[in-house]
Amino acid sequence: MSRRVLIADDDALARAALRTIFDAHDDLEVVAEAEDGLQAVERAARLHPDVVLLDIRMPNLDGLEAARQILASPSGRARVIMLTTFDLDEYVYEALKAGASGFLRKDVPPERLLAFVRSAGEGDALLDPTITRRLVERYAQPHPSGSPSTGKLAELTPREREVLAEIARGRSNAEIASHMYLSEATVKTHVSRILAKLDLRDRVQAVVLAYEERLVKPGASDG
Repeated sequence: MSRRVLIADDDALARAALRTIFDAHDDLEVVAEAEDGLQAVERAARLHPDVVLLDIRMPNLDGLEAARQILASPSGRARVIMLTTFDLDEYVYEALKAGASGFLRKDVPPERLLAFVRSAGEGDALLDPTITRRLVERYAQPHPSGSPSTGKLAELTPREREVLAEIARGRSNAEIASHMYLSEATVKTHVSRILAKLDLRDRVQAVVLAYEERLVKPGASDG
């Protein structure tokens, strides 16, 4: 089954280059292009792509607001990947907070682009944990009061809060399992329950929330 892709970028040459890459692979189909955020939102709602590639800076409606609208759509199932010139950028952070699955620099090698789009189609989060953590530590605004037991994390069990803290430290399921002396299957179950209880799309949003709710602090030791 092919993955349906929408490309949104105000640079016609950039769109053409991306389409050329995707057209060479039978499992990826470009269903539309958009030259600004308004077109991206409209075409995503109409065509229901699996993956939307959004340039962060576009006219009329920027990529950040377009991402928010696409991800908030009740009929939407698209995974959003942000395209950016800068890998550590406040706009990228805000897009991840809104539910984007990852970001790519515009000079990314084609094979990495293809891998990202395919992974997004499978529902995976697409950021290297260390990059996620650096972004969150730079831009997250922790709530000034409260604690994990009184804020949004209150409905998590103590063990689920431990697992969430490990996710925020950038550890994979296998690493969490080893660190906490659990089976990897048990960790996967905890992660699924955390995402469901907190109404999060993926691990990226979980990392953002963990910092904002002060479960972990910027610069804290991995332990």
